[in-house]
Amino acid sequence: MCSASCFILHESILYKYDLENKLENFVVVAYNKLYRGAIKVYQSILLLFCCQFLHTLAFDCTTVSGNLKQIDAGSGSVVGVNNKNEAFVLIDNVFTKISTSLTHFSVGPAGQLGVDSANKILKLKGGSFVEFPGILKQVDAGGDQILAGVSRGAVPYCSKMDTNNNWPWRTHISPWVKLSGSLKYYSCGLYSCWGVNSNDQIYIRKDVSNKACSGSGTSENIPGFLAMIEVATDGSVFGVNSKGALYRRIGVTRSNPAGTDWQQMTACPNCHKHVSFDLGVLWAVCVDGSIRKCTF
Repeated sequence: MCSASCFILHESILYKYDLENKLENFVVVAYNKLYRGAIKVYQSILLLFCCQFLHTLAFDCTTVSGNLKQIDAGSGSVVGVNNKNEAFVLIDNVFTKISTSLTHFSVGPAGQLGVDSANKILKLKGGSFVEFPGILKQVDAGGDQILAGVSRGAVPYCSKMDTNNNWPWRTHISPWVKLSGSLKYYSCGLYSCWGVNSNDQIYIRKDVSNKACSGSGTSENIPGFLAMIEVATDGSVFGVNSKGALYRRIGVTRSNPAGTDWQQMTACPNCHKHVSFDLGVLWAVCVDGSIRKCTF
C-alpha cells in the first residue's frame, strides 16, 4: 500500500512539476510576444509623432478665404486674380476686389503691375491703374525697382529702374529691353531672374541689378522642369511643375544665386497651381483655387 501510494504521490509531483514548467514557459513566451508587440506599437507611434511634429515645424499652413488662379507677394503686399479676371489685394487678411480687371497681377519693389485680357500693361500710379507702354501677357514687379515680363510671342523683356521710376516720359523710346531666349514665364529678385520656356525647362539670368536689368546678358539652364516659377525679393525661388507638385530651390545665396538642388514641398492637400513667397510666408493657390498661407 505504501509503495503504491508513494508511486502515485511521485507521479503527482512529476505531473505538477511538468505542468508548472509548461505554464511558466507559456507565460514567458506570451510575455515576450506581448513585449515585442508593444515595442513595435510604441516605435510606430513615436515615428508618426516625430514625422508630424517635424512636418509642422517645417511647414505650417492655414487656409485663407478666397479663390484665385494666380497670386503674387512682395514688399509686404499680396495680390491675385481669379478665373473671371477679377483682381484682388489682401487688406487686413481679406482678399478685397478692386475695380481693375486683370489676367496677371504682380507686386514688389517696382510697384503694382498687371496685364489685362488684351495684354495691355497697367501700372498703379497715384492710386489708379494707368496704361504703361508695351504689350505683355505676364509681368513681374519683384526685382530691385525693375520690371520684367514676357510677350505673347514668348519673348522676355525687362525695364530698368530709371525708366520705371521716371515714367511717364516725354520721349517715345520703348522702356523695354528685349532679352535673349524664349520664355513663357519670367520672374525677378534683387540679383537674379528666373524663367521657364514652353518645354518647362528652367533658366536663370545672373548679375541682374536696377541699372542692368539684362544682367550678364546670357541665361543658364538649371536642371529640372517647372510650369511656373517665382523669385522672391530675398532671392528665394519656388515653382510648380505641370503635375501640380511644389518645389523650392535650396542653397540659393547672393554668391550662388543658382542654388544647389530642388526640394519638393507640400502646401495644398491636393495639387498646386501657383505660388509666391515674401517675408518668410509662402502663398499657394491650390488646383481648386483655394488659397494657403504657409510659414516655415
